[in-house]
Amino acid sequence: MQSFYAMQFTREMGCTELEWLGWLDAAMGDVVWQKHSSSLEAKIFDGQLNITWQVIADRKIALMRMPVLKVNFVFQNVSDEQRYTFMKRFDLYMQRGGG
Repeated sequence: MQSFYAMQFTREMGCTELEWLGWLDAAMGDVVWQKHSSSLEAKIFDGQLNITWQVIADRKIALMRMPVLKVNFVFQNVSDEQRYTFMKRFDLYMQRGGG
């Protein structure tokens, strides 16, 4: 987890668009949001969050190929603390891995 989330940032996520869409509802929690083709708008506290995504070239490591989504987050009128609160949950639900 990060300790700070900027008003605007971009991430590359190792998943397909179908996987992303499958996880999105749980990650958004109780936030009211509306999906468009490759974007969404959400009401966050008294502000707004816009997320856009696009499929980019697979990441290749030796014989392994991993799908990649480029995801852009843009918050408007959302405080540092509110962004942290929302993203902490969002990241927890989007986190994948093993151990």
